[in-house]
Amino acid sequence: MIKSLLLTASLVLSLSVWAENYEVESHHGNGNGNGTGTGQPANPGVSPGQSNQEQCDDHGQPMSINNTQVLQWKTSKPNGFLARGYIQGSVDDIFADLTGHHHFSVKIGSGPQDHVEVIYQLNFGAMPEPKLGDQVTACGDFINSYAQNNGYQPSPDGAIVHWVHRSPSSSHDSGFVILNGTLYGFGN
Repeated sequence: MIKSLLLTASLVLSLSVWAENYEVESHHGNGNGNGTGTGQPANPGVSPGQSNQEQCDDHGQPMSINNTQVLQWKTSKPNGFLARGYIQGSVDDIFADLTGHHHFSVKIGSGPQDHVEVIYQLNFGAMPEPKLGDQVTACGDFINSYAQNNGYQPSPDGAIVHWVHRSPSSSHDSGFVILNGTLYGFGN
């Protein structure tokens, strides 16, 4: 009888702690400042690809993190090369805001040139400005950008990942950014 009561008390306490944490996250909007669901907590117990919004797709097919492939494309493909990128690393530089976008560099390898610029369009939901050392996962379109291309200036990193937000068109896969455990890109 005592074992049964202890087990029941332990279960109730665990559920209470979970519910309290859930309520705090839900009411405070997880750091996006507006509580509208623009910034949603990434589920730390679920790897990306297991949630609809956290699944990175390439033409509807689930992808895995491809830092190594992205770095290979960066050094072997021509300017303007386009593919899907699903990168993970830490913010190592912040670039000037150009027309409502966060521009920041993500270190994805151990070499001195192993970083890619991520461009987040704020029209798809508020996101706090990244800070040096922040942890980032980004899913979107990878483009080599080491020279001017179609009127766009080259990236300081020589490559970008953009379209890191939901797609307004069913003909293009959605993307996202997870910044310090919070998912962005599905607002508005």
